[in-house]
Amino acid sequence: MKSINRRQFIKTAAATAAVAGLRPFPAQAEVQAAQKAIVKNALPRWRGFNILDFFSPRPFSAKNLAATTQDFQWMADWGFNFVRFPLAYPGYIRYDQKSDQPIRPEQTVEFNEEAIEMVEKTIYAANKHGLHVSLNLHRAPGFCINAGFREPFNLWKDTEAQQAFYTHWEMWAKRLRNIPSRLLSFDLVNEPCYKEDMNDQYAPSTPIPGDIYRKVAQGCLEVIHRYTPDRLVVADGNHGGSLVIPELTDLPIAQSCRGYYPHYVSHYRAGWVWKNPDDAPMPQWPGVINGEEFNRAILEKFYQPWLDLVKSGVGVHCGECGCYRETPHEVFLSWFNDQLDILTSHGIGWGLWNFRGDFGILDSGRKDVAYEDFHGHKLDRKLLTLLQKY
Repeated sequence: MKSINRRQFIKTAAATAAVAGLRPFPAQAEVQAAQKAIVKNALPRWRGFNILDFFSPRPFSAKNLAATTQDFQWMADWGFNFVRFPLAYPGYIRYDQKSDQPIRPEQTVEFNEEAIEMVEKTIYAANKHGLHVSLNLHRAPGFCINAGFREPFNLWKDTEAQQAFYTHWEMWAKRLRNIPSRLLSFDLVNEPCYKEDMNDQYAPSTPIPGDIYRKVAQGCLEVIHRYTPDRLVVADGNHGGSLVIPELTDLPIAQSCRGYYPHYVSHYRAGWVWKNPDDAPMPQWPGVINGEEFNRAILEKFYQPWLDLVKSGVGVHCGECGCYRETPHEVFLSWFNDQLDILTSHGIGWGLWNFRGDFGILDSGRKDVAYEDFHGHKLDRKLLTLLQKY
């Protein structure tokens, strides 16, 4: 592998930033960014959305490509320049999910050419509209922060799982090696954490031991850079994306934080967080939730390690952020304005989860929004306006 030191990494990221703006930001956002960007981030300030076409472990389908391509057009027209693809690996292998047999380790690397081609075509469609694509394994061999598919091994414990993980990234690196780094980056694994029982949605989790995270990240880095030495690689923060990973800061790997703090606000009544959604305390911003005081100062304290990471020269992006549809809209907007302002002041870009759906600007299903009709969709104009402000 051709080694890349910190200086080379920062130079590569800076060059990427210079060419990434294939479409200009809205004038208002551009002016505000110039005024607020106190610290230079080694990454471009990518702003955009997650799409969920490949989020389900069910086999990927071509039926959504036309609609997704239209979404890309709208994103670009509104001034955004980033889209993240969270992938569930069972959707692009040949395993028959209708069978009653659990998946075997060797089946996790039996790739489905038709499904992989579908991902590739969608990347090209996004790039055509000037969007940088972040390809992410939301479900990797041996790990997913969510339940819903039984894994045959554990990514953080089993060498066989780690080898399968490297095989996936080697496949994507080789397959997509001709796409320039300004248009494509690799986000290794979504929200890593350690669970004894990965199939229990509500099982307690702990951070991945730093030496293990480093080992796995380095293994991916080696196979990826074998095909594209300047490919930008991103590691999600430890313990569900919340913690900076000091064990990786000497490597040419950027880091991705999350915009979900506190969960009382971002995931109010979300069924995958609350066993009984009725137990979720009503969020306020600023205000007291479940006996705790929350305000902008608390939010700044939470993000301080990430802001310090930017100052140290490591690139930082917020790969996911937003609020589930049950959070009162005005509470959401007030909280989100503070969050985006803090990130923007340090040149940190973001990806809203998602574009269309429960967290999105289209068809979110919120009960307290005066939606605007937009080509047959329900547009949350207030949220769009807030995003364009930053």
